[in-house]
Amino acid sequence: MSEPSDLIERARALQPLIMREADEIESTRRLTRPVVSALIENGLYRMLLPRSLGGSEIPLASFMQVVEEVAKADASTAWCLGQNSVCATVSAYMDHDAAKQIWATPTDILAWGSIGGEVRVAPGGYTATGRWEFASGMRQASWLGAHVFVIGPDGQRRRKRDGAPEVRTILFPINKATLYDVWNVIGLKGTGTDSYSVDNLFIGEQFAAFRDEPSALREQGPLYRIPSMFVYAMGFAAVSLGVARAMLDAFGDLARGKTSFGSKPMRDNNAVQAQLGRNEGNLRAARAYLYATANEVWHDVAWVGERTTSQFTDKHRTALRLASTWTIHQAAAVVDVAYHLAGSTAVFQSGQFERRFRDMHAIAQQLQGRDTHYETVGQSILGMDANAPGSN
Repeated sequence: MSEPSDLIERARALQPLIMREADEIESTRRLTRPVVSALIENGLYRMLLPRSLGGSEIPLASFMQVVEEVAKADASTAWCLGQNSVCATVSAYMDHDAAKQIWATPTDILAWGSIGGEVRVAPGGYTATGRWEFASGMRQASWLGAHVFVIGPDGQRRRKRDGAPEVRTILFPINKATLYDVWNVIGLKGTGTDSYSVDNLFIGEQFAAFRDEPSALREQGPLYRIPSMFVYAMGFAAVSLGVARAMLDAFGDLARGKTSFGSKPMRDNNAVQAQLGRNEGNLRAARAYLYATANEVWHDVAWVGERTTSQFTDKHRTALRLASTWTIHQAAAVVDVAYHLAGSTAVFQSGQFERRFRDMHAIAQQLQGRDTHYETVGQSILGMDANAPGSN
């Protein structure tokens, strides 16, 4: 168990190592052993794991700062760290002994892909057959998970009281799955966001969690009152801030020394000065907004006062969704400006710009960067039900 400030400092101290490994991370399309070992040894994979399981259970904003610091060195490393860390929050919704088995040692890491597939009810658990995509951080994991619909003995999907399909998160050792090397992309190459499948695999009831279902919550810390999809969103927005910060700093370093043929030094160019100043303000504003939102929501869910419980509300949902999406878009805009201002220097793979440009635009293409989130926020502001048919 580590204090939040210690974990942030450790993340910052790992930047030189991660930067040295970044080329190999990019070329092999997965994190290198030295980087994974350093993240494990410094307790970063366990920062969102409950204290009852030996984790640090740090506040939302502290988690964001850790991944932001790592992202300044390499976006893929930060993305995987964020993904694997949030996966660990499922432990708060499952059998404690089963969770202890999954996170038995500091080297135990969980990864999973997007929702899909089904499991069938069987005596003592479920049988699973399916394939799942987009499992970032899978290549350093020891356990895998899958979010699945439950098929009852009657062959129909089981449903909750409100009529929504019942979804479980099943967990199993990675050696029970078949892995597929499919992550050939333009950005976030090193995340190893590959696919996996299982065939007629039995999953014991204790390894099937009701993730993000308040009635199934075993841990009482405020971290676990925030649905994991919003912890993901804020973490990935923090990754985008780290990439944009590193990109803008790299441009500042370039501008101090570059003189283009037939032009005055870049640092003396008034247009460059104005663009740099404006985008510095944009980035600082985005960061301040993101962290202010995280702290406001944390205060609300952590404070009990006269209440017996602290609730995560639709207001919090809207606030986190807007802050994370807007921050990702602002960070992408800052990266674009820095890339353009750097001129031909930016196109070389050996430089400080080209990879960050690709990584940033891969981040913006993910679920958390969708423009449709603004529509959902607008519906909320107008008092509409964002979940109603035809509202998205």
